Amino acid sequence: MEYLLNAFNGLNGIVWGAPMLVLILGTGLFLMLLLKFMPLCKIGAGFALLWQGRTKSDDESGEISPFQALMTCLAATVGTGNIAGVATAIFMGGPGALFWMWCTALVGMATKYSEVVLAVHYREKDTSGEHIGGPMYAIKNGLGKRWVWLGTAFAIFGGLAGFGIGNMVQVNSMAQALDSTLHIPTWLTGVVTTVVVALVTLGGVKRIGKVAESLVPFMCVAYVLAALGVLIVNVTEIPHAFSLIFSCAFTPVAATGGFAGSVVLMSIRYGVARGVFSNEAGLGTAGIAQAAGTTKSAVRSGLIGMLGTFIDTLIVCSATGLAIITSGVWTSGKSGAALSAAAFESAMPGFGGVLLTVALVIFAFTTILGWSYYGEKCWIYLVGTKAVLPFRVFWVIAVPFGAISQLDFAWLVADTLNGMMAIPNLLSLLLLSPVILKLTREYFGSEEVGDVLPENADTANT
Repeated sequence: MEYLLNAFNGLNGIVWGAPMLVLILGTGLFLMLLLKFMPLCKIGAGFALLWQGRTKSDDESGEISPFQALMTCLAATVGTGNIAGVATAIFMGGPGALFWMWCTALVGMATKYSEVVLAVHYREKDTSGEHIGGPMYAIKNGLGKRWVWLGTAFAIFGGLAGFGIGNMVQVNSMAQALDSTLHIPTWLTGVVTTVVVALVTLGGVKRIGKVAESLVPFMCVAYVLAALGVLIVNVTEIPHAFSLIFSCAFTPVAATGGFAGSVVLMSIRYGVARGVFSNEAGLGTAGIAQAAGTTKSAVRSGLIGMLGTFIDTLIVCSATGLAIITSGVWTSGKSGAALSAAAFESAMPGFGGVLLTVALVIFAFTTILGWSYYGEKCWIYLVGTKAVLPFRVFWVIAVPFGAISQLDFAWLVADTLNGMMAIPNLLSLLLLSPVILKLTREYFGSEEVGDVLPENADTANT
């Protein structure tokens, strides 16, 4: 067992090492330049299309509304990474890590846009008549038969990683947080979560979409408002916090207290890695959910899908990071969820920690729902729709085991597989970038993708 642990530790260091981070950032920057910064210029247009996409249209194909599709994506991405992941990045890389998380999100918007465009453009219908897409289908239908193995690799990595990073690790975080804060037994958390997860996931994407549509906006808004409460209490520290973020992003910081980061490279590494872990830009998962959304335009889906990165990192992660830095607890020696809890507790004594625990539980629960859909579609790609019921049953069974188990090794394996998903996806984005550019130009009706969004762009065809 120790040999396996060391082997996966070494592999994880390679997968999430400097070359991978350069590949993720480099691909995002390349796509952003290729699109002439269109994703940043069209954030407003994306939100307008999202508002229009709250309901399904009869003349569009898909199983859930564009709004439900984005909420399903956010259900998977807004999770423990927004609370524990941000805190770990700041603990290991200092306040400057938040700056690099922002950079990752900005270029990640181009990556997420491109992932969704390809996923919708190359989507298919499975034998049950539902739309299905994602990097595996973009690779198979866009790059041809000789690249099918790359799509298969993505599906294997995603189908296995989901049980760890999207299921057992999430419920374990829920159980540990509730046990330490509210003294609720871990087995009880496992039982209750199992029942609720079963009720939702066994109903398929339509039920997941409805739950996500109701729960995700509420949880995001409530959490950001709570974080704003911390910032109001520490309002005088906000200018100093931004000064620390920008100065520490480029200047080595001497270790103080529990702060382990001492060089700029640590700030970059943990900022980028935790940013990707949180918003999943580059992993290709967003396209899987967006492919089920009703639409007549892959580009329109891309404009909506890229908002997931904006909301997840630039809003939710920023709220966590600023709360930690302004409260001054980042030098306390605590890390992970405990550091975030300390920030909330310092501003709201007596209930701040409980509030953070409730947020963590809801975030983790929605992640289990979102990743159940991702994992299911990966297994459908590998073995067909006959995998649906067995997958859902195994997914539900994994929940109680995750709640009561020690998952250090499972977390390591899942984190490694999660990172390996990025390799096939990023390669397909680079190889199919001419298709992304062509579809984008056709949608906007101009050779210049940066032109103003047409008045009736929501009905434009690719």
